[in-house]
Amino acid sequence: MSEHKIELTINGQQHRGNIEARMSLADFLRDKAGYTGVHLGCEHGVCGACTVMVDGTAVRSCLMLAVQADGAEVTTVEGLAAADGTLHPVQQALMDSHGLQCGFCTPGFVMTLAAITAGEQKPTEEEMVAALSGNICRCTGYQGIRKAVRALAYDATEEQA
Repeated sequence: MSEHKIELTINGQQHRGNIEARMSLADFLRDKAGYTGVHLGCEHGVCGACTVMVDGTAVRSCLMLAVQADGAEVTTVEGLAAADGTLHPVQQALMDSHGLQCGFCTPGFVMTLAAITAGEQKPTEEEMVAALSGNICRCTGYQGIRKAVRALAYDATEEQA
C-alpha cells in the first residue's frame, strides 16, 4: 500500500506522519500522535465521542481521513486547558455541574460545546442543546450536562448585558 506524508498542527504542536490513505483522523490522533482523549465509540459518527476541532469546526474524527487534515489545525480535548492547567470554561462548567459521568463520552461533549462557544459566539441554551443532539452518553439522563449548558448560556447572556 502506498503511504501519504501529512503534516498538521495538533494542540499547537507540529506533527508529521507517513500514513495509509484509509487511516482515519481518529486513529492518527490516537495511535500516531498519542492523543488518547479522542475516544472511539461507534466508529460511524453517531455517538460523538471522537469529536475534535479541525480549523475551529467540530468534526467527527472517525469519519474524516487523516489525509484530509493535512495542513490543518486540530484541537483535541487535551489542548483546551491553559498551559498553567486552568480548565477551559466548558470543562469547568461540566466539572461544576457534575456532567462528567464515566468520562468516555466527555471529550466529545466538551469539544462540541467548545466549538459552538468559541470566539464571539454566544449561543443560547437551545442552540447548545441542539448542537449536542449528536452526542450520546450511555450512563446518564443528561442532567449534569444540561446543567452545564445552562451555566454556559447564562454566562453568555450576562456577558451580552
